Order: sequence, then C-alpha cells, then structure tokens
Amino acid sequence: MPKLPPLLDGFDTFRARYFDGASPLYSELALSGQKPHTLFVACSDSRVDPAILFNVEPGEFFVVRNVANLVPPYQPDGGLHGTSSAIEYAVRDLLVSQIVVCGHSNCGGIDALVRGLNGEVIAREFIGPWVSIAEEAVRPHCQSSSKEAEQAGVLSSLSNLKTFPWIQARLNDGSLELHGLWFDLAAGELVVLDQPPAIIS
Repeated sequence: MPKLPPLLDGFDTFRARYFDGASPLYSELALSGQKPHTLFVACSDSRVDPAILFNVEPGEFFVVRNVANLVPPYQPDGGLHGTSSAIEYAVRDLLVSQIVVCGHSNCGGIDALVRGLNGEVIAREFIGPWVSIAEEAVRPHCQSSSKEAEQAGVLSSLSNLKTFPWIQARLNDGSLELHGLWFDLAAGELVVLDQPPAIIS
C-alpha cells in the first residue's frame, strides 16, 4: 500500500516543474486567480483523472469528482449539496464556457445502481441513495451492456444540469455549452455523446 513518502517525492517533482524552473504559471494563478474554461464533472475512480486524460495544465479545469460522475437535479432546499455548490461556483462566479460530464467503463457506481435495480441489496449507507439520481435513465439498460448504462448515466447528468435556471439561462444566450463523454478504460477510446455520437481513438 502506498505510504506518504512517495507522495512527497511526487510533490518534489511538481515543485521542480512549476516552482523551481522558469514557469510563471503558479505565480500568475496566485496573483490573478483562477479562470478555468471548463467545469469538468468526472467520476472519483482512481483510473480516470481528467488532467491526465486531457493533458491540461493547472487552472484550465474546475473539477468536480464524485461516485459515477452524477449531477443531481436543481434542489435549493437548504441541504448539503456539494456537487451543486461546486457547479454553481463554476457557472456563476468563474463563468466557465463549457461543462463536460465524463463517464467511463467499469464504473462501480453505475454497476451498484444496476445491481440495485435488478433486486440486489446494496449494503452501503450512502452509495445507493446517491446513484439513485440516475435511476430513471439507467433502468431501461439494466439488462443491456454496462456501456449503455454508463452512457445513460452521463446523459442523465446532462439533463439534470439543464434544471439549474442559471445554467439554462446561459445555454439560452449561447455563453455556455454542455458536452458528454465516455472513456473506455481497456481500449483507450473516448466516445463523444453529443449528437451524433462519435468515437475518438
């Protein structure tokens, strides 16, 4: 199991790249603040790191990661809404120009949802209620391939984003775009779920 020292070695490499050389990136980010162009909603899965997948520098993506890359519907009820609060900050304060929701193959969260819909009891306090966000979208795919269920989860999150009034307002005026992606871990392929779907390999 990894211990802290390898993490510290990684930090040394990070410092050498961004602080000990000639790169002014972090100085600029510290002075002028962040101005990411993209809100990226991804799964917490350790195999799907947005910055690595898309080769972006610090400051480009405002990233929200959770189980199964899910976006709940707009629900301003005073509850604790971590994902929704991050979305609000990115859209209303950072003024990102696009939101990308990226799902992936072999997603444990979507698998738990499918198993639950097929009658299995998921003995976890938080995962079952959380993934039920995508229940309506995923239910028709419970007997299909996991790929179809995972992609349905992405499309569900895109639909839920449109329930936020300040997102819909920016979609209407053309200042914001929504995009869905699905990454195949084994094949190294990316499926763009915008219409029509396209595979990038």
